[in-house]
Amino acid sequence: MFLPSVLAASSFVSVRPGLIFWTIVTFVLVMIVLRWKAWGPILSLVEEREKQIANAIESAKRERAEAEKLLADQKTAIAEARREAADMMRRNQQEMEKFRDELMAKSRKEAEELKLSARREIDEQKSKAIAEVRGMAVDLAMEVAGKLIGERMDDSKQRALAEQFVKGLPAAGTTSVRPNA
Repeated sequence: MFLPSVLAASSFVSVRPGLIFWTIVTFVLVMIVLRWKAWGPILSLVEEREKQIANAIESAKRERAEAEKLLADQKTAIAEARREAADMMRRNQQEMEKFRDELMAKSRKEAEELKLSARREIDEQKSKAIAEVRGMAVDLAMEVAGKLIGERMDDSKQRALAEQFVKGLPAAGTTSVRPNA
C-alpha cells in the first residue's frame, strides 16, 4: 500500500531533462502562436475598449458642461421670471392704490354733491314752509284783527296790517319766548 503512493510522489520531485526541454519548447510555441493569433486581436480589442471609455468620458464631460450651462440658463430665467412677477405685483399694487384713491375721491365728491343738494332741498323746503307759515299767520292775524276791531277791513288794509305783524315775528331759526299775559 505504501508503494504506489511513494512512487507517485517521487515522480513529481524527480528532475527529467527531456520533460523540461519539451515543456519549454511547448511553452515557446504556444507563446508564439498566441502572440501571432490571439495577442493582436486581444490588444486591438483592449485598445478599442480604451478608446470607447475615453470617448464616453469625453462625452460625459461635454454633457455635464452642457447640463451646467442649461442649469445656469434656467436659474437666470427663473430669476428673471421672479423679477418680472415682482414688478407686475408692484405695478398692480400701485394701480390698485391709484384706483382706490380715485374711487375714494369720486365717492367723496359724490357725497359732497349729495350733501349740497340735500342742503339746497332742505333750505328750499324750509323757505316754503316759512312762507306757508307766514301766509297762515297773515290770515290768522287778519281774522284776529277783524274780530278785535269788530269791523271788516278791506283787503289792502288787511294785507298791510298782516305784513307789519309778520315783520314783527321773530326771524327764522331764532326763538324768543314771550310771557303769557
